Amino acid sequence: MHSPTKAIAILRALAARGGSRSQAASQRESAAETPRHRESLGFLSVSESLWPYSLCLAARVDFHHGLLAVTCLTFWLALAAVVHGQSAENVAVVINDNSADSQRIAEHYARTRGLPQSNVLRIQTSSEDAIERDTYVRTIEQPLGLAIRRAGLQDRLLYLVLTKGVPLRIVGTTGVNGTLASVDSELTLLYRRLVGQPILLQGKIDNPYYLGVREIGEARPFSHREHDIYLVTRIDAFTVDQALALIDRAQSPAMEGRAKEGRAMEGRIVLDQRGAAGSGDKWLEQAARRLADQGQQSRVVLETTAKPARDEKAVLGYYSSGASDPANRVRSVGMGFTPGSIAANLASFDARTFRQPPDDWRPTVAPDKATWFEGSGDALIGDLIRDGVTGVSGQVAEAYVLGAVRPEVLFPAYLAGFNLAEAFYLAVPALSWQTVVVGDPLCAPFGRKPLAREQLEDVTDAATGLPGLFAKRRLAVLLAANQEIPEAAGPLVVRFQTLLERDDRVGARRALEEALRLAPRAVGLMVSLAQLEEQAGEDDAAIARYRRILDVQPANVVALNNLAFALAVRHNAAAEALPLARRAVGLAPRSGTVLDTLGWVEHLLGNHDVAANLLGQAVRLEPGQAEIRLHAAIVYMASGKSDRAEMELKEALRLDPALEGRDEVRQLRQGLAAVKPVVDEEPHRAA
Repeated sequence: MHSPTKAIAILRALAARGGSRSQAASQRESAAETPRHRESLGFLSVSESLWPYSLCLAARVDFHHGLLAVTCLTFWLALAAVVHGQSAENVAVVINDNSADSQRIAEHYARTRGLPQSNVLRIQTSSEDAIERDTYVRTIEQPLGLAIRRAGLQDRLLYLVLTKGVPLRIVGTTGVNGTLASVDSELTLLYRRLVGQPILLQGKIDNPYYLGVREIGEARPFSHREHDIYLVTRIDAFTVDQALALIDRAQSPAMEGRAKEGRAMEGRIVLDQRGAAGSGDKWLEQAARRLADQGQQSRVVLETTAKPARDEKAVLGYYSSGASDPANRVRSVGMGFTPGSIAANLASFDARTFRQPPDDWRPTVAPDKATWFEGSGDALIGDLIRDGVTGVSGQVAEAYVLGAVRPEVLFPAYLAGFNLAEAFYLAVPALSWQTVVVGDPLCAPFGRKPLAREQLEDVTDAATGLPGLFAKRRLAVLLAANQEIPEAAGPLVVRFQTLLERDDRVGARRALEEALRLAPRAVGLMVSLAQLEEQAGEDDAAIARYRRILDVQPANVVALNNLAFALAVRHNAAAEALPLARRAVGLAPRSGTVLDTLGWVEHLLGNHDVAANLLGQAVRLEPGQAEIRLHAAIVYMASGKSDRAEMELKEALRLDPALEGRDEVRQLRQGLAAVKPVVDEEPHRAA
């Protein structure tokens, strides 16, 4: 009987409940939310890193026979060329194949900018504005990480460009310590996740590129030499045509021509104060002073009264308080935006959607929700895009003052020659927060000479096979998180991961065995070798190794779980497996995958009602796991709940249509066809 690829699923389940947080953050979680002894799950910061460097080391998981079926994706490195950096090769555009709008916009952008094919990244995810975090991780974050690793683009990519049809916000708790975030802001941390750094889910994370109170002269072009993040923007608007027009404005011949000739772009910077003493007005005053210090005073229009700034022509920059200013509760502020213009508001919720409101809708602060649009009465940055702006930032939810884009950094940076993405992110204090930046990251009407590739990247690291800067960071994280691995073995472990990604199992195993000779009691390395032995069909060797792991570390959940499964399924020894599976559940009671193993062992022992209860718990904990749903269907059928079985089977196939070809699915269908369904309760569904 088939069973999940246990180790990876365990790790993902545990990480989703706190495994990607720091130790301090984990201590704040309740015992009910955080499984005990997460540190016993193996090496490579398994208790810290959600992915990709957990036990099966950045592999794609296929749920086949055996505990740990690891199918690695082909890996290839981009060929070197003599080119300048901060160009098309440093940008990746993301296409949601489930959205025709996304496809059309991304393909136009890729053609217009001349992106390499390796930099066109495809995902299949929801096209709704909001997405659950586990679905975000599974359908956006992980596929993008895999694609970047496969192409060896960890260091070369500086900018990720999302498109209309990619979700805007990750559902979560609200408040300053909440988990709600924009998809865009969360993806800025993808580089860190690839490295394996622990990332706190609650609250904001300080933006390392944020300029703060420092002078513009201290700002530097963005690269991975100094910063371990990506700058993420999106091409979005109320309509596809408006999004395409935004792309074209960023490539305006007039704008590009002036930049190449070193001539200044025309345009005013309109700073619309409320005439109050708040932070926003102070920032706008500072912006005006900084621009004057740059010799740009003639551009500045600083409206210091309560009267709104209106009807300016040739506007290159615009900043206001948005709908919080009663005078700005309008759909259009009447600005004549020039190609290359940028804007922002001191507002929240203004990037909550890019769905087009009715023509008669107006922003409002009225408490009557009937007057709101898409959950709020706040203005929408889509109106600024419709009016002709080329770049704009907004917030998907309440960002508080701490998350506001700072105008005293944004406009001086842009006029100093930083590109659109750099200018905005120099002005963004927080990541993993609410901010969305719309626009072509390479748009730079005051552009400077681009950096050469050697200024942006190191050569590929020979010892690990990874891009140079990324390799150093990955190795540092690995050694810091795994004291049992000596420094000399570190490059071998990383090389093992790299070769596994290239599907070179022979080379990967050789590197792993060499690392184990240097660190013979490194439990994580032992677990990984046991997995490779299972892959090679060496079940007896894998079982023996899992037993040795438990001699060294009796509370290792993965070893307990995998050994229980191997004994029950491979050796027909379910009775011997039962206490091992029960110990695993005792250590990780909120892991659906561990509960699934125990349930399956009980099923093999004929305890179908007990098994059904365990599988029901597993489904509630991990409703998006198709394999667990299939097991639940089989067990419900065995316990006489055919209607429930049919429903769980339907849900399993919805989650993973490839299961349709499995023998047990055909057998289950035959059994269901032979009995009259009994009405039962609804299956557990994902929240």
